[in-house]
Amino acid sequence: MTTVDTVVSHRLTAHQRKAIVAGAVGNTVEWVDWAVYTTFAPVFAGQFFTGGSETTALLSTLAVFAVGFVMRPIGGAVLGAYADRRGRKKGLTLTISLMAGASIVIALTPTYAHIGVLAPIVLLLARLVQGFSAGGEFGSSSAFLIESAAPGRRAFAGSWQQVSVGLGSLLAALMGTILNSTLSDADLRGWGWRLAFGLAGLLGLVGLWLRVSVHETEAFAKISAKPRRNPLVAMLRDHPKAALRVAGVTIAGTLIYYVWVSYMPAYAHLATGIPLKTALLANTLAMVVFIALLPFGGLLSDRIGRKATMTAFAGGFVVFAWPAFHFLGNSFWSVFVIELIGLVLIVGYSANCAVIMAEQFPPEVRTTGIGLPYALAVAIFGGTAPYVTTWLTTNHLGNLVWVYVAVAALIGVAVYLTMPETKGKEL
Repeated sequence: MTTVDTVVSHRLTAHQRKAIVAGAVGNTVEWVDWAVYTTFAPVFAGQFFTGGSETTALLSTLAVFAVGFVMRPIGGAVLGAYADRRGRKKGLTLTISLMAGASIVIALTPTYAHIGVLAPIVLLLARLVQGFSAGGEFGSSSAFLIESAAPGRRAFAGSWQQVSVGLGSLLAALMGTILNSTLSDADLRGWGWRLAFGLAGLLGLVGLWLRVSVHETEAFAKISAKPRRNPLVAMLRDHPKAALRVAGVTIAGTLIYYVWVSYMPAYAHLATGIPLKTALLANTLAMVVFIALLPFGGLLSDRIGRKATMTAFAGGFVVFAWPAFHFLGNSFWSVFVIELIGLVLIVGYSANCAVIMAEQFPPEVRTTGIGLPYALAVAIFGGTAPYVTTWLTTNHLGNLVWVYVAVAALIGVAVYLTMPETKGKEL
């Protein structure tokens, strides 16, 4: 490869930049729709579940949220196969249409007081659709972003998948903060939460427009005319090791991410007595820094490779797990520093996960190969992390949470050191 070729391979064209922006913005909108549910669950729970206490209603609402995770592997398989057959662009327009449409349905659904048991049934069905959509979104958006990038900027492009996930969650939280601050409790419970879902659904139209406006990726265009087998069958039959590797890559990253982002503020509150709002503020500010660092983590991976940056993430947590929980104090700065160090380490995983998974598969099965094993690993290891850590804490075993994190990190080290380096691999 000549010097000129090397420079070109690292430079994003205007078309590639537009595709990355469209993919990232659309994915942000998708995750606003997903996250707005948990943001407003305590507000609308009583509108759909009655006959018990507020706690019972909230638990029922969160159970519906958990059921959405069950649909993610199904969405990863079905929508992944659709995107491998019909194209990344069509796959992405379908996922955002399903997600935004379900948000609008939730915004318009009458309460239990008006239609009885149909209200929670409609809520459940809408959330199942959103879980199905979320399962297909990761594979489709990852494949689209990686295939749209210059060869030397694939990790950078892929990092925007995780940037957009974080931005979506922050926007949903911001929406919750604004509505909680400006509306009375009665208005918030009466129509404010509906406004949030409606806005999330309308934002989906913006994401849909962006995704319709971009071109299909060249990698898919080259194979679109070729006869192909069912992508799911082909992936499982011809690429089982790659599928297992995707699941293995995901285990440490998703488990530690959920512990650090979802569990750490509550743990700090219970273990040290720090006010929960203070712990959440430290968590949010650390998340802002984390999101800002992700593209730079992608650039680093494009320079030194996937294995080095992923191993630094996992190895760092092997060392950091014990001091993080041992030295956690009841001050804002203590929680913030520990959150920040952990999230800086997680950059090594989050900036890499999309590109590593995409580089495991040929284009004819790429979306399915990313989506299904990733969704299964997230459901099994990420979805259970808050439960496991809460169980340990409530059973007076909170001092073992660091062991849980360290073991996951050790598994990550083993996977990352033994996987092939895919930087520079032809897609």
